[in-house]
Amino acid sequence: MPKPAKPAKAPRKPAATPSPLSSTQTLRANARKRIEDGAITPGYSADRKRIISLLNAALATEWVCVLRYYRHYFMAKGMLADAVKGEFLEHAQQELAHANRIAERIVQLGGEPDLDPDTLTARAHAEYKEGRDLREMVKEDLIAERIAIDSYREMIGFIGDSDTTTKRMLEQILEQEEEHADEFADLLDGWIGK
Repeated sequence: MPKPAKPAKAPRKPAATPSPLSSTQTLRANARKRIEDGAITPGYSADRKRIISLLNAALATEWVCVLRYYRHYFMAKGMLADAVKGEFLEHAQQELAHANRIAERIVQLGGEPDLDPDTLTARAHAEYKEGRDLREMVKEDLIAERIAIDSYREMIGFIGDSDTTTKRMLEQILEQEEEHADEFADLLDGWIGK
């Protein structure tokens, strides 16, 4: 006598994979917590104090560069001065825009931009080197840009994905610093005279 057929088992449903995204209810609840923190929500995972400290060092660096570029703009003289003065002025204005963006981000993170002129050069990564002549000014500006490039690159690596807004801002500033360095390297490469 044939054995009765076993009833077919219902196909197993795969186990539900938990979503990496928060539910709408969780997002809404988290948004109501610590609203005094503004844009910094509970999902912010970076060390805010450390990021603010890094940004204040970058801010000091940008201001030292602004001041050095303006000095070079006003002090440039010689046969090539008119062409190079335009670069100095443009870079001073771009560095000032970087400083403004950094200061705004510091405030967004709940910090205070440190613009104390008494300690500015001590906190900056770049040095304030005046340069005796036009060629030396260009050289010192190239060196300062190279310092900024390395410091921004290190900050970006340190921040990683823990603060994508700050990381993106620093990447954009880094891109412009690399352009500045390239322009000054070209100027030095084609230099005629001492």
